[in-house]
Amino acid sequence: MKRPLAALFLALAPLLVLAACGNKTDRRQAFRDTATPIYSNASLSAAALAGRWSQTSAFTNTPGKGCRSGGAMIEPTATGITLRARLCLDGDSRDLATDLATTGPGRLTPTGKAPAPLDRQWWVLWADTDLRTVVIGTPDGSFGFILNRDGPLPPDRLTAARQVLAFNGYDTTRLQSW
Repeated sequence: MKRPLAALFLALAPLLVLAACGNKTDRRQAFRDTATPIYSNASLSAAALAGRWSQTSAFTNTPGKGCRSGGAMIEPTATGITLRARLCLDGDSRDLATDLATTGPGRLTPTGKAPAPLDRQWWVLWADTDLRTVVIGTPDGSFGFILNRDGPLPPDRLTAARQVLAFNGYDTTRLQSW
């Protein structure tokens, strides 16, 4: 009896180790194929993001769940930006007040305390030429959203934003717009 039990344990041990090591929250919230290369907007300065933004879209695993659009106020700093925001991410409203340091072209990283998944590097994937719309994402695909200035997001910019997200490996079937 001991041999079959030991053999079963040896067969299941690798699976148990993988299950224990996995972060189920991040895996469940992955909205992009991480095997697809992701690109940040190299020509955008953090100071260009200054101002008030409305969140028009975000990724969700459960369409129609929870919160609606959020918003952000961005102010430039010597090393990046200060962000005060209420964002809807995967159907949950998240408040955030922190500095984000510029850590690369079109890349920002929170320097203060931020709740997961907002605690990782943010990439500006796209901004339209007049800086009215920006698309934010993460290399690990834990979140992605669209911010817009001055009212509702026009259909042409939503189409462009969706194309940029798809190009960067995001599953746009899970993008919810308000």
